[in-house]
Amino acid sequence: MPIPTLTPRSHTATAPWRSARSLPSRTGSVSRKRRIIVRYVLPIGGALILLGILSTVALFAYYSRDLPDPNGIIDRTVAQSTKIYARDGSTLLYEIHGEERRTVVDLEVIPDHLKWATIDTEDKDFYKHGGIDLRGMLRGAFRTVFSLGSKEQGGSTITQQFIKNSILTNEKTITRKIKEAVLAYQIERRFTKDQILKLYFNEIPYGRNAYGAEAASRVFFGKPVQDISLDEAALLAALPQAPTYYSPDGNHRDALVGRQHYVLDRMVDQGHLTQAEAEAAKQIDTLNKVIPKREAIVAPHFVIYVREQITEKYGEKLVEQGGLKVTTTLEPNLQSLAESAVSNGMAKIEKYGGSNAALVALNPNTGQILALVGSRDYFDTEHDGNVNVALRPRQPGSSFKPIVYAQAFKAGYTPETILYDLRTNFGGSPAYVPSNYDGQEHGQVTMRQALAGSLNISAVKTLYLAGIDKVLELAHAMGYTTLNEPDRYGLSLTLGGGEVKLLDHVAAFSVFANDGRRVPVVSVLKIEDRSGKVLEEAKEIEGERVLDENVSRLITSILSDNGARSFIFGSRNWLTLDDRPVAAKTGTTNDFRDAWTVGFTPNFAAGVWAGNNDNSEMGRGADGSVIAAPIWNDFMRRAVSGAKVVGFKAPRPNNADKPVLQGKLGGQTIKVDSITGQEIPASCLDVYPKEFIKDQLIEEIHSILHYVDKANPRGPVPDRPEKDPQYQRWEEPVRAWAAQAGRVAQRPPAEDCGLRDPKHNPKVSLNEPTNGTVVTGTTMSVAATVQAEAAATVSVQLDYQEVASLKSAPYATTLDISGLSAGRHSLKLIATDALGRVGSIEIEFSRSNDPTSATLYFTNPSPGQTIDLSAGAVKLSVFASDPDGVSEVRLVITNASNQQATLSAVASSDNKYSADWLPAAAGDYRLTAILIDQTGGQTTSDALAVTIVAD
Repeated sequence: MPIPTLTPRSHTATAPWRSARSLPSRTGSVSRKRRIIVRYVLPIGGALILLGILSTVALFAYYSRDLPDPNGIIDRTVAQSTKIYARDGSTLLYEIHGEERRTVVDLEVIPDHLKWATIDTEDKDFYKHGGIDLRGMLRGAFRTVFSLGSKEQGGSTITQQFIKNSILTNEKTITRKIKEAVLAYQIERRFTKDQILKLYFNEIPYGRNAYGAEAASRVFFGKPVQDISLDEAALLAALPQAPTYYSPDGNHRDALVGRQHYVLDRMVDQGHLTQAEAEAAKQIDTLNKVIPKREAIVAPHFVIYVREQITEKYGEKLVEQGGLKVTTTLEPNLQSLAESAVSNGMAKIEKYGGSNAALVALNPNTGQILALVGSRDYFDTEHDGNVNVALRPRQPGSSFKPIVYAQAFKAGYTPETILYDLRTNFGGSPAYVPSNYDGQEHGQVTMRQALAGSLNISAVKTLYLAGIDKVLELAHAMGYTTLNEPDRYGLSLTLGGGEVKLLDHVAAFSVFANDGRRVPVVSVLKIEDRSGKVLEEAKEIEGERVLDENVSRLITSILSDNGARSFIFGSRNWLTLDDRPVAAKTGTTNDFRDAWTVGFTPNFAAGVWAGNNDNSEMGRGADGSVIAAPIWNDFMRRAVSGAKVVGFKAPRPNNADKPVLQGKLGGQTIKVDSITGQEIPASCLDVYPKEFIKDQLIEEIHSILHYVDKANPRGPVPDRPEKDPQYQRWEEPVRAWAAQAGRVAQRPPAEDCGLRDPKHNPKVSLNEPTNGTVVTGTTMSVAATVQAEAAATVSVQLDYQEVASLKSAPYATTLDISGLSAGRHSLKLIATDALGRVGSIEIEFSRSNDPTSATLYFTNPSPGQTIDLSAGAVKLSVFASDPDGVSEVRLVITNASNQQATLSAVASSDNKYSADWLPAAAGDYRLTAILIDQTGGQTTSDALAVTIVAD
């Protein structure tokens, strides 16, 4: 139902001394009375009236002199709460205020049921009076004097209540009431009723430091005032009469419900609600909908972190009273998942003697904080829940190792660099002799294996090689705000000897995810003032390169290599996600005081800390992979579910030229015979067959300090490596390990340069078949004699395909040749002795399916061959065999015009005949051979086509 606007009022009255009827006339007495009235009463009455008027004017003038100008009230600056929102701009995380929570809204935002509930209850004649209800004031004063104590109806109008709560004080004095009346009168003359009602709904107190309907709606019901229901509106309208007495947090909750029902009944009486609507509202348990008094704050540790930042920048007063709107980077859904993951993991943490955990999640590409859980429960005073462990320096354990290895790779070392994971005394007082988590020594390892397996001894060596100062310099470049006491850390820095903040730690790992670029951590997206003017707004930046992209990719490659860490952690662990690649590292401090897991995908980074706020020890076995990693995995798995799978970029190949940086042992490379393994003297390398020469490294088992200058690993090999103060300390355990493992290499003896002289090659002769043999059956016997200085093996090849291998003498076998076609074929025997020396023999034979028929075919030229005319005479050759003996072989040459020429072939060897043909001109020719046997019979070969071309 709409609220009517203010309308002019007519001020009419009937004089009290006028009567509707005349009294009986008594002339004498009347005249006497008139004289008395005229002489005494009228002057006295007039004087009293004049005195009353003058007194009233004087009172108004007196009490108006110190009052504010009513015209300026509506334009004055009203303290408003600063609101902190999630990144969606609508999820309210917290409202910052001084003594008052307040949000100014227009009257149109207030729902009608709250307007009428308030008017009908507090001032039903609001649209009729001029700001002062004399009867109400007298009634209120009467009840106050006689302590009747009813709270259903006060003596002040809505206008007076606004003045009392926004301009004057709440003191119960006559002076204050007069000032209140004076201002009410003045305000009613200057403003419309709707303007006054807007001021009232933005000023009136509702309890819990909530001033105004919008603030009250959010404090009690967690929603904007425009969204409240009828029953909620009635409850709010019940509060201003006595906010403390009727507080839903106090001892008079039943009285509050009674007054709520009274409000609903008043709305029925005034015609703004039906009885059925009122009864339906009364059936709702509105108190159950009220948010508990526990301070309404979402993501409290994050909110306090943001508040500290904006207060430092804008000052306390503006933050508490300026009505700022702060839109943060927090993702509400991810924050909920983070809180759930921490809660789910607490049982296991407590099992190991821990009591708290924290989690931070960032976008590596923007630096924006997406979720931040500073402790298991901000309101858990038993465990110091208000302490934000995400911002407390704690020792990171082995989770700091990637920073150390990153500096080592930056300096020129590689993941393949060989270290020796052996118990080593690094010196100091007392002596620093670290051990691995599993208590074992792992011997020869690469830096990849050492980082993936989180080997402590190797990590300490890597820190020494990288340099403590350089590592700290890189750490600060990557965003760590602690680690400012280099003299205190020493070589234990790599094992978490310096304290870091979880937020910084996750931000540093984000540098790896972001290909070496550091983007500052961002918590605020936008800040607006009360008028909506943008004071600041975050902009996406490319970030600062603090690490070479390839170094970042090398670290990522190792931290995402589950196979590389499986020798310590096993293949099934909490550091993997089933549906996408992820890089992760755990950490545990000495005596199990802190447990960590930090990891990332290309677009998402998160870290978890677990332990006790007071830094007391947890139970043995409370390491990062056991109590922190499950929380990290739980959160990551759900946080990235459904997101696009993005892989990591591969690093460049290792291009180091030193063996120790390539994963090879140091030493001298020599040339050896690939068969005997003996060293080939330099004097005969030029004549030694290349196929028998190979490189061999003569191992020299030393620590890496023997091969590199730690400050310049890719530079020259040190002339005097023992000058390094750690050299002897590292060498001693390495030499002992090499001796125990039988790894002390011996130089091979020199080889005889004549070993590969061809005169030492095996010699092969073929007993059967002989060259040119015609085989008519389906098998063929093969027998050879081999002369060799060492045991030899003979490979038997038909048409250059091995069909048999003869391991020792006698070198004889029978071959199945049933699958061979009729015509010419090759038989080759290759003998190879134990020293790799080779000898061979090759013959040709023919296969005939008819033992009584002649065999005749060209062996040169080849079918279809093209021959250059300028080459001169062409050698024509044929194979000719006949059981009746060969009498003559003729060669017929036919040109494209069918002109023929005949040549007589001459026997050149067994079954081979040849003749020289000098072509007369270029063109296509057909060659045919004719065999005439001893009986006069003739056999003609298949025609052979050749082409003669002119140059």
